[in-house]
Amino acid sequence: MEPKKAHPLSSWHIVFPNDANPHGTMFGGKVMAIMDIQAGIVASQYCRKTVVTASTEAVDFKNPVRVGDRIETISRVVFVGRTSLVVKIDAYAENPLSGKRKHCTTAYFNMVALDEDGVPTAIPPLIVETEDEKREFRIAEHIKQDALERKKKIREEGGE
Repeated sequence: MEPKKAHPLSSWHIVFPNDANPHGTMFGGKVMAIMDIQAGIVASQYCRKTVVTASTEAVDFKNPVRVGDRIETISRVVFVGRTSLVVKIDAYAENPLSGKRKHCTTAYFNMVALDEDGVPTAIPPLIVETEDEKREFRIAEHIKQDALERKKKIREEGGE
């Protein structure tokens, strides 16, 4: 399979009152739902296969997103295994009147590519060239390994 370059994907949303808690800040689960959809889109674009979310890893909420803000999510495939991909997504909130932006959330989604029968299938290797891409690849590789070890431990303890 020919290696491929990953391309970032950006998406915008407006935060409405029904997206928020009584404090006027966006539900973390709503942010994660937006990110999960985008992870699926960018992963599918990369491998041209159906993909599913295997796990959500390393979600860090840094700053709140407020009602009325616009939220931009920027995602990119940062690691590729034999049948799985790790997608990094950063979310930024922007006040539409002032234009002030703040980084709100970073998350890594572990996605698995499936064939027509729903079985994990091989995907193209990722081309990693720049120092930032190499750094992100190493981070995602650790995240992926931690997820596999956690899953193995749960299985061994009879939790799965």
